[in-house]
Amino acid sequence: MRSRLSLFTVFNGVLLSGIVFITLYPFWYMAIISLSQDIYVMKGQVLWLPKGFNLDMYKFVLSDPRILTGYTNTVLYTIIGTLLSLIITSLGAYALSKREMPFRKSFTLIIIFTMFFNGGMIPTFLVVKSYGLMDTLWGMVLPAAVSTWNLLIMRTFFSAIPVELEESGKLEGLTEAGVFFKIVLPLSKAIFATIGLFYAVAMWNNFMLPLLYLRDPDLFPLQIVLRNIVLAGQLNSSDATSVGDGVIVEESLKYATIMAATVPILLVYPFLQKYFVKGALVGAVKG
Repeated sequence: MRSRLSLFTVFNGVLLSGIVFITLYPFWYMAIISLSQDIYVMKGQVLWLPKGFNLDMYKFVLSDPRILTGYTNTVLYTIIGTLLSLIITSLGAYALSKREMPFRKSFTLIIIFTMFFNGGMIPTFLVVKSYGLMDTLWGMVLPAAVSTWNLLIMRTFFSAIPVELEESGKLEGLTEAGVFFKIVLPLSKAIFATIGLFYAVAMWNNFMLPLLYLRDPDLFPLQIVLRNIVLAGQLNSSDATSVGDGVIVEESLKYATIMAATVPILLVYPFLQKYFVKGALVGAVKG
């Protein structure tokens, strides 16, 4: 029995290590290519570690005014969108967590219905346009302000909070809003960190909304700028020549741009990791 368990542990470890390698190596490859000199990339000598370490591509990327504008817009959309989504989602989830709420089951079923059926891209576009949200910040944050899945997870979390705590608050003279802000919120750091991370990552990686609702280049988020560089090839030929060989620079520049767009949001996770597991498990398991 012990030998079988040991064999299973070894097999499981090898399998998971392989999955981790397959998942992380493309990201690592982009990093080392973007940090290597063109000549080594041209010869195909960059495989595991960067050769001829330099930061020229990152200097070029960060000096591009489009990148800086995209960063500024993305950070703004992410902060405002995440805060707005957390406010709306938490208030809705708290209301749905109350068993005494009239038509609670009906509202829940209507909300769940939207997970499987929605109005579609064109009707949504017409609604956004009719409200005058085109080429505005609100066109980026309002259409995606609430995720049904996040709402249900947060509702389940609130349902697990002991009713006695809320009743004691009401005995002290707190209103329903007072109970929510003074008792429920301080106990909900884990779920707010978890759902906030979900919303922040979704907003940071948001591509379809700006593609549909933005026409002004000054409002483009980082993902649209990244798409213009990587797919549309909107680099000035003089800039490409000034850095080095055009083809190699283009590839290195693509990877450097992708890294510059991905790393900042990845750095957020370690600060929220201790809340993430608790919030996700409690919100998803308890009913």
